[in-house]
Amino acid sequence: MDGSGRYKLRNVEDDRLSNLPDDLIHKILYDASIKHVMATSVLSTRWRFLWASTPYLNFSTEEFPNLPEFSKFVNHVLSQRNNLLPVFLVKLAFSKMVSEEFVKRIMDYGFSHNVQQLAVTLLPEEKVITDFPLSLINSKSLKHLTLNGRNYCCAHDRITSTWELPALTTLHLNNVILFCYDTTSLFSKCVNLKNLTLSDCYVGGRGIGICHSQLSDLTLINLECDCYNVVAPQLKNLTLRNYNVSPRICAPGLASLIIQQRYSCELISKDGFPALDKADMNMLYPLKSNASKILAQIQLLHNVKFLTLNLEIIQCLSSCVELISHKPCPFANLKSLKIYPRDAYWFDDPKNKVTISTQVINYFLDSSPSTTFTVISNKDIRREMHNTSSHNLMCKLCEFLEQKYTNIRTNKAHVKRKKNYLQDNSSSANLTIISLTVLIDRHGMPT
Repeated sequence: MDGSGRYKLRNVEDDRLSNLPDDLIHKILYDASIKHVMATSVLSTRWRFLWASTPYLNFSTEEFPNLPEFSKFVNHVLSQRNNLLPVFLVKLAFSKMVSEEFVKRIMDYGFSHNVQQLAVTLLPEEKVITDFPLSLINSKSLKHLTLNGRNYCCAHDRITSTWELPALTTLHLNNVILFCYDTTSLFSKCVNLKNLTLSDCYVGGRGIGICHSQLSDLTLINLECDCYNVVAPQLKNLTLRNYNVSPRICAPGLASLIIQQRYSCELISKDGFPALDKADMNMLYPLKSNASKILAQIQLLHNVKFLTLNLEIIQCLSSCVELISHKPCPFANLKSLKIYPRDAYWFDDPKNKVTISTQVINYFLDSSPSTTFTVISNKDIRREMHNTSSHNLMCKLCEFLEQKYTNIRTNKAHVKRKKNYLQDNSSSANLTIISLTVLIDRHGMPT
């Protein structure tokens, strides 16, 4: 602040952000859209062409009033960007009807510059592309691919023969329909695939077969298909949520298993899971009529060391103790058993109080007396929920304040440039007036 009480902009030399190397500034602006990144060019001469070297290209039609404006902007960015530099990330978000050729041009630019990450999102609008052929994606350098559809974006069966991504390690598909008749080869040409997530997807044809020798992490959420088989000898982590058929799993090296279902779960595994370390089974509404199926699934986890079950499962088994009354405890390796309520408020009501059967608990603990047994209370669950909520709110507040600071800084830069422009023009005008005054003094007024 100067002597007059007004705030004074710091010089670029005193600006620590501007003094950072280019690659670090690019990382700071990682999540910003390319439109906002280009807006920083008005800050100073240091920032004027900095955007042209960014390896992160984030395009969204939501930032433009119409498609021609968006197309014009994209063409400008691709033509003015430094073509000698590689592209690390391309993000595309469409809320308007765009042509396949237009999408292909953006992706081809990324592929020709060795892009490593690609994320495509179809935003929820009435008129938006519903067919997105994955055959457009053909890259030797791509390592991470995310496709977020809108109410099931269609991906045609031709991907089985043309989708070759040899460097791909991570794949996320959300709201996608896969019409494939030979799903066993769906990911076979992604030879280095290690992380696969299919969320809210529908698989046509004969179901899906995930057979991959390198796959280590697999997440299947709300997957709709007639059947699916998983054969993955290197699989370490498996998450299954809300599946409509019984999955067949062959994963002898599986170390972590998470199951979340509504009523019951039927997991088929011929050889079991001999290397299982952690398992978390959660059922929203385990029915007494499904108690035998639930018990069979729990017995499938007999090699587990750390087991977590929700209280509703224990309640279901406690109502059918005759199922386990004459069965020995199968959990010889168990080190920890943790029970928690699914609903943090349900069991606060005395009417909903649950009595845990001692016979059920002994069924889990008898073969390993040193097992740590923990029952998490409703208060603990609520405390964790509140802590998480507070943390998320603080993160949002920090993002909001950072955006406000950026906007203020940009506006100040605009004001400073305008002020300098007016001062320069004022100085020129003053020099002109002085020159005219001198001429008049010397030669008199012209007649």
